[in-house]
Amino acid sequence: MTRRLEINDLHVTFDTRYGQVRALDGVSLHVNAGETLCIVGESGCGKSVTALCAMGLLPSPPGKISAGEILLDGYEITTAGERALTEMRGRDIAMIFQEPMTSLNPVFTIGDQIAEAMTLHQNISRRQAILRAVELLDRVGIPAPDQQVHRYPHQFSGGMRQRAMIAMAISCQPKVLIADEPTTALDVTVQAQILDLLNEIQRDMGTAILMVTHDMGVVSEMSDRVAVMYAGRVIETGETDHILDTPRHPYTKGLIECIPSADHGATGRRLLEIPGVVPPLHLLGRGCAFKERCQYVIGHCDADKPELSGNEAHKAACHVVLEREPAGCC
Repeated sequence: MTRRLEINDLHVTFDTRYGQVRALDGVSLHVNAGETLCIVGESGCGKSVTALCAMGLLPSPPGKISAGEILLDGYEITTAGERALTEMRGRDIAMIFQEPMTSLNPVFTIGDQIAEAMTLHQNISRRQAILRAVELLDRVGIPAPDQQVHRYPHQFSGGMRQRAMIAMAISCQPKVLIADEPTTALDVTVQAQILDLLNEIQRDMGTAILMVTHDMGVVSEMSDRVAVMYAGRVIETGETDHILDTPRHPYTKGLIECIPSADHGATGRRLLEIPGVVPPLHLLGRGCAFKERCQYVIGHCDADKPELSGNEAHKAACHVVLEREPAGCC
């Protein structure tokens, strides 16, 4: 399969009042053409920072890529200049942001904002781009697109704004589409419609999708492969069926056990939770970052950071996995 986006050993630091803090610590992942990779984890684990780095949008300062590489169709983008990045954004790689109301410009119509990327990258007139914007709004399921194209973001509902963001993102048929929590704050029915729409777009265009989410339900619905992140590191990765059916890392297992199911109400069984909270990045010490919340801690966990081990179908970074597999937490 064609590897569209590849991130290798990415390290990102931020300057904070506590000094320099490492937000990403050796992140490596890839996504192929026609494939969906979901990055999952709690808030603050590094999901969105990874996505922003892939778009060349890491705020600098205070952020800085201190090591590693990001390849878009084999082209190194971490060292690319702003002009080259501007040419790639929208044309080769595009992003659906988490909150469209803060990402859409309130003083321009939806049609103008969709047309902007097409006039920049496809060398067509504004009139042609607006006509194409009408087609895109119809493509993403917005009713009366010839009228809606002249409306402003505040005149759209949350679901319609998200659809408009998707129309903007696919306007130049990018090879890679990054979706950062695309269904957050939407009701359940609209969430399902948005996910169906992304699946349909991927089937039609062969797009590689990198989806950032904290929702394991979205993972099971959308992804071919999963990368679980914790405290700036990928701690488990592999094919979705392997991850959901036989999680190896105790954190991944905890995330899955937190998913509500129909039998909770019937049996009176309480939802399980992962004890504790994610440690602040500036307080991370030696060893495994999950050790304070893990019930399977052994001696190595305090001293050494575990590295990913396993095969391409399923890898985990856990000392317990290495020493006790298949017993213990696995």
